[in-house]
Amino acid sequence: MSVEFLTVAMFAALILAITLGHPLAYTLAAVATIFGLIDNGFNIPGLFDMFVNNSWGLMDNYVLVAIPLFILMAQLLDRSKVSDALFEALYVVLGSIKGGLGLAVVVVCTVFAATTGIIGASVVAMGLLGTPALLSKGYQKEMSSGIICAAGTLGILIPPSIMLVVYGGLTGLKETSVGNLFAGAIFPGMILASLYFLYIFIRCNINPKLGPPISKEEAGKFSAAQKWGMTLKSLIPPMALILAVMGTILAGVATPTEAAGLGATGALVLAFFNKKLNWEVLKQASFSTLKTTSMVMMLFIGGKFFSTVFLSMGGGDVVADTLIGSGLNRWLVLFIMMFIVFIMGMFIDWAAILLVTVPIFMPIAMELDFNPLWFSMLMCVNLQTSFLTPPFGYALFYFKGVAPPEYTMMHIYKGIMPFVLLQGVGLAILCLFPGLVTWLPSIFFGG
Repeated sequence: MSVEFLTVAMFAALILAITLGHPLAYTLAAVATIFGLIDNGFNIPGLFDMFVNNSWGLMDNYVLVAIPLFILMAQLLDRSKVSDALFEALYVVLGSIKGGLGLAVVVVCTVFAATTGIIGASVVAMGLLGTPALLSKGYQKEMSSGIICAAGTLGILIPPSIMLVVYGGLTGLKETSVGNLFAGAIFPGMILASLYFLYIFIRCNINPKLGPPISKEEAGKFSAAQKWGMTLKSLIPPMALILAVMGTILAGVATPTEAAGLGATGALVLAFFNKKLNWEVLKQASFSTLKTTSMVMMLFIGGKFFSTVFLSMGGGDVVADTLIGSGLNRWLVLFIMMFIVFIMGMFIDWAAILLVTVPIFMPIAMELDFNPLWFSMLMCVNLQTSFLTPPFGYALFYFKGVAPPEYTMMHIYKGIMPFVLLQGVGLAILCLFPGLVTWLPSIFFGG
């Protein structure tokens, strides 16, 4: 069989298996096994050696130790209710302006994203905390669901992010080390949060019915000094944790793995001072960390096996020759790669997309003389949309699971569309101004 035929058939088999509802990690490994045997003449020992070597290489990657530590940090923070006090303070501070509660949700999710990096925790926490308040104050259902789902997805991009740790461990390039990715993601994350903030503020000022302010009586219960005190008291603990994790990485004091351990310890301290630290919390957080880490690593193994077989049989060269040899402008080639990632995000988990596309697209990007770090950040910003785009956007289902029964899936689908477009605007801004990605890494790490 020709390499071209095997390339198309392998992707077709993967899409078919996913459509049939099979678990993604095992689907990737199964498709890789079938096509690996076809490619090597059914040499089972040879394929088994390839599988063992790849699995051992993954398990021996020190960077990936950060994954369970960051997940544990997120689980402890979620159960210590750090975000509750901050939302209650911002409810009072911002609630008196049009769209103020929506703006409070964005601020809380941005801070929460910088301390957890777990989408499910952010969306569920704000869904439980913010939805009743938004609903009781008369916020449009579409607007409120869009705000919570979109702001909750910032956790996958703003460091410390599990996706960036996986990406850094996957490429093995100095330019895309976890430290560089963390530094490069700060401005993109802030840009997206700012776009959400501006959209809510402008839209609610044009049409106050979408996000009415709280009553003057409710807003006047606290003096300006009390409002500042409440905000600082609730903001200082998570900001101290952010400084402990990100500050040590950017200062070169600790590796991302060591910083993850420091973050998990800091989360324990915050849980203790919030009087939420007990045996039950530790047990649940540890068990959830075990399950999530196992899921991520199984995806990692299956995806790595798939990409290795695909590249070994020449599939990567077929894709590269098709795109580079087409004679298209390099920016059009970049658009095609981003469009493929966007479409895959509608149906496939972000980890699988990274594991399948990065080994194929990164060499093409470098061949076209794109900065590897900048290209990686475009990929990561693009992958954030995978949590919002129907039919399988995880953030939509997380929110639906905790939202009041008044919210239908149609409310949620309509609500997220403007924010998906805003993510596209953010991607365009990074394309026009690559220094927004590369400047901070050059300051902290040189090069």
